[in-house]
Amino acid sequence: MTRPNATEIIMTGPLMAYAADQLKARFTVHELWKAEDKAAFLREVGERVRGIAGGGHIRIDGALFDALPKLEMIANFGVGYDNVDATEAGKRGLVVSNTPDVLSDEVADLTIGLLLSTIRQLPQVDRYLREGKWLKGAYPLTTSLRKRSIGIVGLGRIGKAVAHRLEAFGVPIAYHGRSRQADVPYRYYPSLVEMAADVDTLVSVAPGGASTHHIINAEVLKALGPNGIVVNVGRGTVIDEKALIEALQNKTILSAGLDVFEDEPRVPAELIAIEHAVLLPHVGSASVHTREQMGQLVVDNLLSWFDGKGPLTPVPETPWTKA
Repeated sequence: MTRPNATEIIMTGPLMAYAADQLKARFTVHELWKAEDKAAFLREVGERVRGIAGGGHIRIDGALFDALPKLEMIANFGVGYDNVDATEAGKRGLVVSNTPDVLSDEVADLTIGLLLSTIRQLPQVDRYLREGKWLKGAYPLTTSLRKRSIGIVGLGRIGKAVAHRLEAFGVPIAYHGRSRQADVPYRYYPSLVEMAADVDTLVSVAPGGASTHHIINAEVLKALGPNGIVVNVGRGTVIDEKALIEALQNKTILSAGLDVFEDEPRVPAELIAIEHAVLLPHVGSASVHTREQMGQLVVDNLLSWFDGKGPLTPVPETPWTKA
């Protein structure tokens, strides 16, 4: 709906009504994902658009920036923003925001659930009962979290929340990242291969992007060993999916629990066929409570920017410093 004299923005994908209704009350909102001919749609409205509410799988990059010459602000739905070319945006003086913190606890909770589900094979046990197999005998014994050691890949906000929860289980915790963090008590490994060799469980919460692409590769999986388990709730591109499938098929590692994949929502048939893996459709933050908070932060960033107060949660690449 066009609102007289209202700032015009684009929504690249659907947001929950809780957030979308607020945007439509304040802005003239153009819903890009609904356009059959997106190029023609952008030619029609692009000259007037000043903001983007980013969601869905539409890439937000230089080609879209070119179509929106008056663009100022991109408010991304999600803490990860590898769908946005934030570096190119920064070069053009465009502000990019994301939704940190509001989803950290939800994703950390899901991570622990996925870890336990993978170790104790909870989805498989559930199917065993439902298929009537318990009547014929008990489910085989599984491995345990007891005596495991955990290596976290990417100790950011979510990684720290995961580590805090793991402390309650009494397991040793280590981490790998760009640099050592002075304010955490866990052992730091500058080499991911060396950490994989010293632990038996990797939990990846690393963001996507060129610097993390396929850092969990065949060498890392081999170092993890035949008792190894990989859990990934960060970005699918962090793991070399082909190498992971081969490692699971060849029993180079024991199992994997994945909430993210390289080419979502497409998941390789070979991975789906591996019964002892636990696979989730990217639901780490997918609760009503958390998605509403994320949507609200998208709204609040756009409102703050167009009220002249600056972005609330700018990403590091963005050309903005708080006064």
